[in-house]
Amino acid sequence: LVTEPEYLQGLIGAIYEFLGYTSEGVKSESAEDVPPIEQVLIANINSKNQIVLSGDLGRIKTLLAHVRQFLGHDPRAVRLNSDSPFHSPIMRPAVAVMQRLLAGKSETPGREGEDVVTFPTDIPCVSNISARPFGSKAELKDLLARQCLETVRWWDSIRYLDQEEKVRRWIGIGPGKVGRNLVGKEVGMRGKGLVKGAGVWAITDPSEIEEALRGLEETESVVDEEEGED
Repeated sequence: LVTEPEYLQGLIGAIYEFLGYTSEGVKSESAEDVPPIEQVLIANINSKNQIVLSGDLGRIKTLLAHVRQFLGHDPRAVRLNSDSPFHSPIMRPAVAVMQRLLAGKSETPGREGEDVVTFPTDIPCVSNISARPFGSKAELKDLLARQCLETVRWWDSIRYLDQEEKVRRWIGIGPGKVGRNLVGKEVGMRGKGLVKGAGVWAITDPSEIEEALRGLEETESVVDEEEGED
């Protein structure tokens, strides 16, 4: 769903109310009456004007009709090319499976019998559930299991990195450039003469590594300029 930024919080609130959740996304008693296969959840909050719903298509259509009638707003709805039930109630059994696996011992050669999770790591990692770095091994295991089911707070994670950690250069690694585009529209470098989205690269295949490295070198002076202004 895509809407104007000023309508996003109202849209999220209306969706939670319709689905029987509190404003914090906690399930209420009325939500328990709907079988998981018929339930809907907010799968992702991608940006200041875009969210993704996951679940039963018929119920999503009913939800949209409710929003348009009672919120007085008509968000643009596009069906994504995905039939996987990620971050929907259908994934609830996967949470228990993940909890069991994360509580186990490593079978990696040389690490047999050790905890399957290594913490802390050399580089901090932000949880897409809390939108903050993992604070402990126990928290990491808990949030990794819960992310099968709960809403991905992508936008909150990006804002945390931009506003609190002052990240100015971003590299997305993997197929497609959706993440690069979402980041580039909102954050990035703010040096003189740079357009919005500068300092954001996507590596979708090995041939693009050199371009990203070259971009990092070319923008090093801009990062120094920003730090000097701070």
